[in-house]
This record gives sequence, structure tokens and C-alpha cells, in this order.
Amino acid sequence: MANRLDEILVVDVEATCWDGEVPHGQEREIIEIGVCALRVETGHRRRVESILVRPECSTVSAFCTGLTTLTQAQVAGGVTFKDACLLLRKKYSSRSRAWASWGNYDRRQFEQQCEARGVKYPFNSTHLNVKNLFALAYGLSQEVGIDRALEMLGLPFEGTQHRGADDAWNIARVLSILLLRSRDGSG
Repeated sequence: MANRLDEILVVDVEATCWDGEVPHGQEREIIEIGVCALRVETGHRRRVESILVRPECSTVSAFCTGLTTLTQAQVAGGVTFKDACLLLRKKYSSRSRAWASWGNYDRRQFEQQCEARGVKYPFNSTHLNVKNLFALAYGLSQEVGIDRALEMLGLPFEGTQHRGADDAWNIARVLSILLLRSRDGSG
């Protein structure tokens, strides 16, 4: 199936996390998938969504809640990881579109969790690492975080940091600027 290049799906995941080592019997797993569809032609961001995912093998720690604002009660009401992947495929046509994230963490987390759960990977192989693209486009000697990238662009972070939908929204904003500037030569 050929890639449709009308939209890029910008994805950001939040996963269970702890202050220190992963507790015995638990594992890092996705608890929120933020997705923002970015229109390639116009750079317009649309259809931003937060998909809460019910963890199967871990619980949300106090540290994780402090970082993401997500609680165990909130994610307990989420969908299964399998259903979240199905939603990405059906609602966003994720198998036929390029997708992007800030760095490779999100891609690796999806790959690992899909393999561990026997769930069909929801994306195709066209992944854009916006963190890397930003560093290359701006001639940086190393990659920077989304906060620093926005600061360099003179833009504030919109929303709550470490929430999937808000992070995806802001990453899509940076990607939009990179795409549009590459076309008009204002790089």
C-alpha cells in the first residue's frame, strides 16, 4: 500500500514510569497516546486526540502522576492497547500515512509493546524523527527537547507538558514550521 502524503500523524506516548527502577512484576507500558493529524500542504494541525490506554502489567505510580497528571483511575477507564492500535489504524489510516514523533522513544515503545502483546503494529515503516530533523534543519550540534525547540522558534508550549495530546500538538507545530519553511526558503 502506497503512503498517502496528505497528512502526517504526529504521535506522542506517555508510559508508566517510576522514580528509579521498574518495580518487580511491572513493566513500562503505554497509558496515553496523543495523536495530531498535520495537513502537509497547509501545515494546519487538526484532529488532536488523547487516547487513554488501560495498562495490563503495571500501575500508575505517584511519580508518574506527578509527571503526566494521569492517575490510575483515569487510565483504568481507558481502552486496551490492542483497541488503541486498532483505533489508530481505522480512524487515522495509520498504516498508509507517514507518522512522526519527537525522537525514537515512541516508535520503540510501540514496537516493543506490540511484540510483547502480539498486537499488530499500527503504523507503517515511514517514521519521521522530528527531534533529529529540527537539529539538522537548524545546524545544531546535538538534538534538543521540545521545550528548547519551541523557545528557539519564539513560541510558548501550548497545554500541559507530558500529556500525549498536548505534546503531539506542539510537536506538530514544530514539524509544520519545518515543512513550510523548507518550501518558502525562509529555513
